[in-house]
Amino acid sequence: MLTQEEDVEIHALQKQGWSISEIARHTGRDRKTIREYLAGVRQPGVRVNLEPDPFDRIEPYVRQRLADDHGVWATVLFDEVQALGYDRSYPTFTRKIRERQLRPHCEACSRG
Repeated sequence: MLTQEEDVEIHALQKQGWSISEIARHTGRDRKTIREYLAGVRQPGVRVNLEPDPFDRIEPYVRQRLADDHGVWATVLFDEVQALGYDRSYPTFTRKIRERQLRPHCEACSRG
């Protein structure tokens, strides 16, 4: 994965007439990587994920479970999805719930 600065640099070098091989040697990156960034196939700062997200398989269950009981503790829910075969960590599980905004808003819970 290239950073934004590296992406700007390789595009500037290309505009100066450098070949892909020269840019690759200069940056210490593989020629295929440089070619993909210059062609716009890959974006700086974005990793290519080759495997499907395991959370996708359990998301419908989590969504339904949280809709049925919005106050269910994440630890309890995590134990349930582990029994269903979810093999990632608890912090990953809770991060996915936050990122996908699965927990419905609860007015009583937001008071503090």
